[in-house]
This record gives sequence, C-alpha cells and structure tokens, in this order.
Amino acid sequence: MRSYDHKKIEKKWQKKWEKSGIYRSEETSGKPKAFVLDMFPYPSGEGLHVGHPKGYIATDIFSRHARMQGKSVLHPMGWDAFGLPAENYAIKNKVHPRKAVEKNVARFKEQLQKIGLDYDWSREINTTDPEYYRWTQWIFLKLFEKGLAYESFEPINWCPSCQTGLANEDLDGNVCERCGTVVEKRPMRQWTLKITDYAERLLKDLDLLPEWQEHIKESQRNWIGKSEGAEIEFAIQGTDEKLKVFTTRPDTLFGATYMVIAPEHPIIHKLESHIENVPELAKYAKEALAKTEIERTAEGKEKTGVKLEGVMAINPANKECIPIYAADYVLAHYGTGAIMAVPAHDFRDHEFATKFNLPIREVVHPLSAVKAGISDISASLQAAPIVMEGILINSSEFDGLPSEEAKVRITAKFGIAQTTYKLRDWVFSRQRYWGEPIPIVHCQKDGVVPVPYDQLPVRLPEVEHYEPTGTGESPLAAIPEWVNTTCPKCGGPAKRETNTMPQWAGSSWYYLRFMDPTNDAALVDPAKEKYWAPVDMYVGGAEHATRHLIYARFWHKFLFDISVVSTPEPFTRLISVGLIMAEDGKKMSKRYGNVINPDDIVETYGADTLRIYEMFMGPFTDAIAWKTSNLIGARRFIERVWRLQESFAESADENVERVLHQTIKKVGEDIRNFKFNTAISAMMIFVNEAEAKSVTKGQYKAFLKLLAPFAPHMADDLWHEIGNETSIHLEKWPKYDPQKILADTVTIAVQVNGKARATVSVPRDSDEETVKKVALEAVARWLEGKEQVRVIFVPNRLINLVLA
Repeated sequence: MRSYDHKKIEKKWQKKWEKSGIYRSEETSGKPKAFVLDMFPYPSGEGLHVGHPKGYIATDIFSRHARMQGKSVLHPMGWDAFGLPAENYAIKNKVHPRKAVEKNVARFKEQLQKIGLDYDWSREINTTDPEYYRWTQWIFLKLFEKGLAYESFEPINWCPSCQTGLANEDLDGNVCERCGTVVEKRPMRQWTLKITDYAERLLKDLDLLPEWQEHIKESQRNWIGKSEGAEIEFAIQGTDEKLKVFTTRPDTLFGATYMVIAPEHPIIHKLESHIENVPELAKYAKEALAKTEIERTAEGKEKTGVKLEGVMAINPANKECIPIYAADYVLAHYGTGAIMAVPAHDFRDHEFATKFNLPIREVVHPLSAVKAGISDISASLQAAPIVMEGILINSSEFDGLPSEEAKVRITAKFGIAQTTYKLRDWVFSRQRYWGEPIPIVHCQKDGVVPVPYDQLPVRLPEVEHYEPTGTGESPLAAIPEWVNTTCPKCGGPAKRETNTMPQWAGSSWYYLRFMDPTNDAALVDPAKEKYWAPVDMYVGGAEHATRHLIYARFWHKFLFDISVVSTPEPFTRLISVGLIMAEDGKKMSKRYGNVINPDDIVETYGADTLRIYEMFMGPFTDAIAWKTSNLIGARRFIERVWRLQESFAESADENVERVLHQTIKKVGEDIRNFKFNTAISAMMIFVNEAEAKSVTKGQYKAFLKLLAPFAPHMADDLWHEIGNETSIHLEKWPKYDPQKILADTVTIAVQVNGKARATVSVPRDSDEETVKKVALEAVARWLEGKEQVRVIFVPNRLINLVLA
C-alpha cells in the first residue's frame, strides 16, 4: 500500500477540481438550490492566519454536503477591497492602494486554494472593479431619486488619525474601530442615507428570521433602539420659543421640576438676549464638546451643569415655572437634545437635583406602597428615586390612575404620541481617496445633480498622491482635471462630488452580484435572483451584527421596494464564527507576534489535517485557543482512515454496520446544525469499531462519503483508489436505515413508586414479564416486606413497580 503523502495528494486533486470545474454553479431548473456564503474578507497585507479559515472550512463542509444531497450549490468568494483598511495599509507601506489590493488578493486567493475550498472562482468579484462599483453607484442614485440620500451639514464623528468622518457603527465606544483613536465631533458637509426611514421594518422583520442566532437579533434590536412615548412642548416664559422633549414616561409630567438641555442646544443662541450668563454657558459648552460621548454619559459620572439665568420653562401640565439647566449628560443629537427632569422617578435626574438642591416631587406612588397602606414615602425619595410604575398622585385630574392609563390620557391632553429610535441616519461620506466616487455633480445653476445612469461608472482617477488632507476634503478635491466637469442638466460648468463612499457600500449588496457577476445590463438578472435568493447560509464574524448586517438589510429592503429583489430579507440563516485565539490566549495579531500561518500547517501536516483540527477544536460558535501540538491527533485520525483500505472483509460485521448507520445519521444532522466537532467524534467512533472488527468495501465507500466534506483531498483520492472514476464530491450522500441504527440491547430504568432505583439491560423489544423478572432482582432490597400493587411498563424505556 502506498504511503499517505498529503503534499502530492492535495496538489493533485486541487488541479483536477479546477480543470474539471466540478464546483461551477448552475441555475438548474427543478433542482433545489443552496446559496452558501462567507462574509467576504478585505485582503490585508498580512495574509491569512489560522484563525481566518475556520468559517471558510465550515461553509465548505456545508456546501459540499448540500451538493451531495443533490442541490445546486452557489458557494462564491470575492474581495471587500475598498475603504480604510486597504488605504491605511497602502499608506503605511508606501504603495498605491490598487497595487496593494492586487497583491493582497493574489496572496489571499493562493492561501484559500491551498485549503481545498470548493469556491466557484468563475464568480469572483472585487468591490474595486469599476464594473462592480458601477452598480454600487447605481444603487446610490436610486436612493437619491427616492430622497433617501441627502446632503447635510452637522457635527459628525471625526477620526483625527484616519482623517475622515465615521458613522456611529464605525466606533468602538468612543474610538475609531479601525485605529483606536478617540473621535471628535466636527461639523462638516457630508452625504447621509436615511436608514431611519426603515427603522421599524428593520426591527419588525427580525421576526422573519427564526434561524438567526438570538444574540445577533438582540444586538440589532438594541442598536435600533425603539422607544414609544410622547413628544411634549414646554413654552419659554416671556418668549415665543418652545423646548420640545421626548419622554417614555408622560405619566410623570406633573413631577417635572426643571429641564435639562444639551450645552450645544441651538435654543441657547435663540435666547441670548434673555439669558444673563451667556459667557458661562459658552465656556461650559466648549468644555463639553471636548469630551467624548462615553465620558459625558458614563454611569456614575458626577453631574455638572449651568443654569440658564434669566429664563424659565413652563410645565404645560400645571403651568409651574421651572428652571432650565445645560448639562453635558444630555446629547444634542439624541432625542430632541432636551429632557424634562423628574427627579422623584429617574436616577440621573435625582442625582442632578440632589446636587443642585432642586425640588423632588412624587407623582407616581408605587403599587407595593399602595398595597402596604403606606402613603408617605418622601423620606425614602430623598435617598433614591422610585422608578417603577404605579398609581398617580399630585397629578390633578389624573390622580388615582394606573401609570399605563395615565400615559395615554396625559399624552392626549398635553402632547403627541411618538415613536423614536436610537438608530441614526447613516453618515455615508468619507474624506478619503480609496472608495467609490459618489455619482453627483455640483452645479452653480442647478445645484446637486445626479450623474446620468449611462455615464456610470464614475471611475476613481489614478493618482500619485492619495494621502488624506485632514481639511475635511477628500484628496480628490486636489485633482482639477477630474473635479471640473459639465453639468448633465444644463451643460454649464460643474464640479464632481469629491467625498467617496465608505467600505460598507460595496459589501451591502455583494451577495446579489454573485448570482450574476458578469451582467453589464442589470445589477442582477431577475430570473437568476429568483432562483438563488435568499442566501440559505451566511457565516461570518459576530462583530458585524450592528454594522454590515444592518446596512445590508437596509439596502436589500430598498431594492425590494424598487422590485430589484424578490425577498424582504437577504439572509435566511446566519451563524457567527467563534474566534480562534493564539496559544497564549490572546487574539492573533502581528503586533503580539503570535500569528500562525496556515501555509506552514498545510506544508507540514496537510490541508485535510488543518480542516479536521479546526472543526474538531470545539463548538463552532465558541472562541478557543489554538494548539499546534493537537494537530497530531487530527493527522493520526486521517492516517487511520487511510490504512483501512489495506484489507476488506467479505461480509459485514453487525456492530460495524450498526455504528456506520448511526454515523451516517449523526454526521448529516451535525453538518446541518454546524456541530462539526461532534460529527468528527462520531466518525472517530466508527473508525475505532472498524479497526477492532472489520470493514467491507461497501461500508468503507459509505464512510468516505461522510468524510469527504471534511477531508476532501484524501477522500477523493481513496475513492479513486478503490475503483471509482467520478469525483466523490459528485456522489449522493448515503442514507441510513432506521432499523440498523438500533442496538440489540436497551437500557431500561427501573423505578419503585416512581423513584429511579436501578437500570437493567435487556434484549430490545422484551415483553413486560421478561423485563419484570430482571427488574425484581435489581431492586429486591426496596421490595422487602412490601406488597406489589401494579406495574407500569413502557417498552424499551422503563418499568415502574408500584407498592402498597
């Protein structure tokens, strides 16, 4: 028997698969489909480390299994190559982003191919390809037509290091997710997408996704942040101005004893002639703007504030004049930038009122106090607020009403029922070079004018210098021959939009282009979209729960509304991959010097060994530390399978046959449920049994089919070695016989008066008398001196002896 030479075998089969095109996807009428998708990577200069392939190997196993089940499989790969990661790498290494991307893509692709993944490379896409981003620009123009893309000028997140504006989703707390720099608030012109128009649908349609992991859906719910309450206006005494607030507790309106506004609230400027301490407020506002949102809103932070001297607000419920404070814990862009402060029933308001010696008035008496007959809780209110709902007091005609009813009636009389969302509109501009040009021109006569569809793509110009300017303008602004153009509307002089799109633009719809990657007449052919949509299995990092996944769902719903796609949601099933940590327990990083290159593992142990090891490490969604020494166990398992071909038995051993059918059932179920570690464990149990007894050629063939998605090179090689001509990956998945998975004996629980006392092993399907005889012996000591009244018998499961 020839030895197992992984280098020779893996190169051989990778060439054969590529030449034969067995992984090419086809829209086969009448055949069920499986669209299996990885979150495509941005090709960094460092290449892949052993943590990256975990998700790719999993989708490879899943898609190979689907193909063997007779499904038409689409399992593509591409490159998310625009944006800050690629540009920052290029700047650091003093190379043009395009050249860096080309080099890095080639490196990534080479590494992925060594692992033997079943991608259809004929459908490869790259977000930096003008023929791809032509359709990204097309989607932007459609959004613009519908009023969902607009220009704005307001404070946004600015990263001083990356020198660009960022969306809220690009932050990790108060720092740039890419470089870790604390962001600033900087007012500037930018393009924004009105994702808030889709907030309710994004929230409600999570119910259409039962196969998404609950923690991902909960992250989206929290990010969207729906709040239902009331919008109420407080007049400013002696002026025509009003302060608008949103509150989820309109039942506490009579308890509002002061108001708080953000230090940068525009009403301060409007009331300058009435305010007596404008310089003090300006100084406080400047200090507040220098702080991050995290610093301003942190739990336990000591409250600060400045009273607006000379002005008072009027509580609309009781006409009481109440003071107004500017305090940095209120943010201008959150809600209305103003709150009615009810210190008796809110922790932050209570803390502020205590510090500034403001009135604390109870207006909602807790139900517990009502039931206990306690009418006065003023002493405890001085120490802490009562935040639960209850019965209204000190609220005029609403006294005695429960909170829920009071909310409705007070809102009807003093405000407007309102629903708000934490989700903000998507800041879509980047003041950088490496991104899709926004297809807009600015004309002195006609203003903002969209580029005609037949002039797409607006190509990114080739430049020598692309470093960010830091001025708030993209480097494109310094290229007059590109910027200066003619207005499509009037033919007069105009200037191109110089901001570029964020990295998230190309990745918000890429799954659709995989369905029809070379179409130059449409984003996707409707027939192909209807065949492949939606994505059946989507696998990637959990960190995209509140960024990519929300953006992609938003764009998809918009494309659904304009009849480009046929489904309301893009991804049917979503699973997040657990990180593979370094051996030292840290995240693998070049910075820590703990990165392990998969090429080295493939060279030494083989791609199939790498695949088996990564899937056997533990549950797929769990983070787990890498340990190179554990590869030896995976390698030994493969070699044991290899040696089983040495001799085949003429007849099947019953135990081996039973374990085989149990393994067929287990592995199929586990692949569908992404329980790859237990699938491999089941295959190891079969190999143990086959080695201890014997295995027929038919049993071996069935087992190789089970192993094929996990160790595709070796399985195909062994398949041909034992006399087959077609690829094992085009074979049908084996079926198990339900009768053959049953053991000859079963374990039955023996109970006495319902309490478990013993277990006994008996032949399967034994009758009551047979089981009772064995059971009486097993529990004899619990029966002494007692009379047996009756027997409860459940075949193959339990027997319960009921005593008097």
